[in-house]
Amino acid sequence: MAEKRRSSITKIAFLCLFITTTMMFVLSLRGRPGLFDHKTMPAEKLLTVFNNGDSQTSNQSNAESSNGSNRAILANSEKQRVEEGGFQVSCNGNLKEPLKIFLYDLDPEFHFGLLDWKPQGNSVWPDIRTKIPSYPGGLNSQHSIEYWLTLDLLASEFSENPSSREAIRVKNSSEADLIFVPFFSSLSYNRYSKLSPHQKKSKNWELQEKLVKFVMSQKEWKISGGRNHVVLAHHPNSMLNSRMQLWPAIFILSDFGRYPINVANLDKDVIAPYKHVIKSYVNDSSDFDSRKTLLYFQGAIYRKNGGFARQELYYLLKDEKDVHFSFGSVQRNGIRQASQGMHSSKFCLNIAGDTPSSNRLFDAIASHCVPVIISDEIELPYEDILDYTEFCIFIRTSDAVKKGFLINRIRSITKDKWTQMWEKLKQVEPLFEFQYPSKEGDAVQMIWQSLSHKVSSVKMKINKSKRYSRFVPRKRRGLRTRTK
Repeated sequence: MAEKRRSSITKIAFLCLFITTTMMFVLSLRGRPGLFDHKTMPAEKLLTVFNNGDSQTSNQSNAESSNGSNRAILANSEKQRVEEGGFQVSCNGNLKEPLKIFLYDLDPEFHFGLLDWKPQGNSVWPDIRTKIPSYPGGLNSQHSIEYWLTLDLLASEFSENPSSREAIRVKNSSEADLIFVPFFSSLSYNRYSKLSPHQKKSKNWELQEKLVKFVMSQKEWKISGGRNHVVLAHHPNSMLNSRMQLWPAIFILSDFGRYPINVANLDKDVIAPYKHVIKSYVNDSSDFDSRKTLLYFQGAIYRKNGGFARQELYYLLKDEKDVHFSFGSVQRNGIRQASQGMHSSKFCLNIAGDTPSSNRLFDAIASHCVPVIISDEIELPYEDILDYTEFCIFIRTSDAVKKGFLINRIRSITKDKWTQMWEKLKQVEPLFEFQYPSKEGDAVQMIWQSLSHKVSSVKMKINKSKRYSRFVPRKRRGLRTRTK
């Protein structure tokens, strides 16, 4: 009996000792900041705001949304939505590395030589630190994206802070995410697509043949099957003779109007904006009442293919008193007249012509004139991060050509709604600006960003293509079997 009592007392003593030791251990943890620190818990998100190089950190609940040149980055592993300059962009937690681009050193006849630039020394590229070859104006400039992207790549070599850029040039193709083919194809079409006397092929056609021969002979093309190459063909008629051979590449286009779906599509290619040709509306102090014209269109009225709606709408709208619908061109001060007309209009028509897209949309954005898009097959730049319905009106062609439908739809939009869309236009306008030097959030940087979204898919396709690659097996060197 006494032994049982001693056994019970011993068990109770050990239990008390265990409880006391456990409590002392837990209490000791409170003095060690490295363990159970509330800042490391996943429920607490930290927001780092970079403002002109200076960073501040605060709790997400207390952080103010960034604007202008500020960049907000959520410092956690979850994908978040960040407000930047009035539109939403997608971030993955940490500062991402710039897109690495390998630039083919093509002969100047494919790029700046088309601008009458002559190389000096052994370099095929101009020294942009001393002089930049100029690009022709007028309608030529609307498809000039190849010029701006190439300049930006060359400039990345002299950048003081390369990590702040969307894309940088690398000299080793094995380090590159994408391979850039610097052929100014739109300029080549505009200048050299017509046959000269006694010519069997135009200079534009000859350049394309040379380009295909060069690109497809490169080890970079052979390794990837061309999938990681970037080819610029922004003018709808550019690369007409070579697109069927270079189709595995990523095309940068204005639309898909003249391409078979297996050659160009949203899955592999990028839609880029036109460069607007009218003057930007700087310091726009207009309002709903001061813009006297309700609806504006000036351009070619009689078009082929999908442009039949222009003619139909002309007859429906020509007698409306506050609608301007007339023929116009770049000749005889046409650009200046269009600038004045768009700057004084509430809504600007963007109707499909020979192709689904036109520069008129981007002229309207630069004018802060709310675009009315009547083009059923149109594809729009950056639509993965931009909601165009916040600053554009979309109307199906079949509805637009019904008597009274379009004008009644436009008249039904209230002053407050129009003002909201006008404010949004001013916010998104920088996304469509081409300039050198390029600035954060402009058209050049947005195109690089769109290309970066393709990299993961491109790498997956290249890796999958290697699964059953053919090879010549080496002869076996084992023992031979004797035959009787």
